[in-house]
Amino acid sequence: MNKIVHVITGLGTGGAEMMLYKLLSTGNPEQHSQIVISLTDIGPVGEKIQAIGVPVFALGMKRGVPGPAAFFNLAKMLRRESPDIVQSWMYHADFIAGIAARLAGGMPVVWGIRNSTLDAASSRKMTIWLVRLCARLSSILPARIVCCSHVAAELHHQLGYTEKKMIVIPNGFDTKRFIPDSGAYHAVRKELAVDTTTILVGLVARFDPQKDHQGFINACRLVHSAYPDVHYLLCGKGINWNNSLLTSWLSEAGLENVFHLLGERDDIPHLTAALDVAVSSSSYGEAFPNVVGEAMACGVPAVVTDVGDSALIVGDTGEVVTPDDPQMLASRLKKLLSLPAESRKRLGLSARQRVEQHYDLPTITARYHHLYEETLSECAV
Repeated sequence: MNKIVHVITGLGTGGAEMMLYKLLSTGNPEQHSQIVISLTDIGPVGEKIQAIGVPVFALGMKRGVPGPAAFFNLAKMLRRESPDIVQSWMYHADFIAGIAARLAGGMPVVWGIRNSTLDAASSRKMTIWLVRLCARLSSILPARIVCCSHVAAELHHQLGYTEKKMIVIPNGFDTKRFIPDSGAYHAVRKELAVDTTTILVGLVARFDPQKDHQGFINACRLVHSAYPDVHYLLCGKGINWNNSLLTSWLSEAGLENVFHLLGERDDIPHLTAALDVAVSSSSYGEAFPNVVGEAMACGVPAVVTDVGDSALIVGDTGEVVTPDDPQMLASRLKKLLSLPAESRKRLGLSARQRVEQHYDLPTITARYHHLYEETLSECAV
C-alpha cells in the first residue's frame, strides 16, 4: 500500500478543494493510504474530508508570502508521515511542498495546476511572482505536473513550466449524485413559489468578478424582453438580497421579480437538476469549471463562455459564447429556450452521456492513481 500526502493551500469551497474531496471519496483505501495537509485552515471541505475518514491537518499559515516556518513545519510533518508521494494543489502549495519535500528527505512531488489565466488585471502581483518562480523550479522540484485542463497546460508551458513533466487530468463528476431528477424539478419550483411549468435558467457561482454576474444579468435583460416568464436561479457565496451591488444590477435591469438569490447551498445536485438551462458566464480564470460538468451530468444543457476548457467539456451538447459579450450570451440562451421541452431534454441527456464517457469520476480517480504508480516506478529507477 502506498501513502499519499496531499498538500493544499486551503480547504474552502473552490474547484481544487472539491476535486480533492471527490478524489479521496472514490479512492481505494486498500490501494492508497491518504492524508491531507492544509497550509492554512481546515475549512468546510476539510470537514467533509474528515467525515469520510481521511485525516486532515492544518498548519495555520497566514495567506501571503510564506516565511521559513512554513517550509520547516511542513517538512517536519512530511518526515513524520513519511509518504511515498506528495501531491500538491495550487501554486502556494506547489512551491512550499516542493521545497519541504526536499528538506524532508526527497520524496517525489506531483504539482497541481488549476488556473488558466495569469495577467496583471486578474491576478495578484504575489501570485504572478510565485508562478514565475515555480516555472524556474519546475525542472527540479516536481516529478510530474498535473493540469486540470488543456488550456492551463498550454498557458503554463508558455510561462516556462517543464512541458515533458506535464499531464492533463480533467475534473471528474459523480454521475450517481448528479442525476436527472424530476422530483427536484418540481420541488425547487415549489420552494421558489413559481408555477410547475416555469422555465428556470441557473447560474451556480460565488459572487466574484471572475464569474461576471453583471454580464449574465445584462444578458438576461435581453432575454426577458422575448421570454418574460422565464425565471433565473442564482446561488453561491455572496448571492443574496443583502448584496447591494448585485441587487442594484437587478434593479437597473428591472429583473427583481424573476430572479431568485439563494445564497450558499449544500444541495447543489438538487438545485441543478431543477434547471432547464445552466449558464457559466465567467470572463476569465476558469480552467475546468465544475458547475458545467455537474449540470451536464444532471441532464441540463449549458451555455458557457469560452474560458478554460469549457468549450471542450460541452462539445456539441450546449452553446459556447465569447466572454464579456452579453448580447451573444442572450442570443444563445434564446436559442435553447426556443427549443421544445423534449428537444432540450434530449440535448441534456446527450450532455450527460458526454460526461459519462469522458469525465466519470471513477475513471478520473483511476487516472490519478495510475499517475502515482507511474511516478513511483520512474523515481525508483
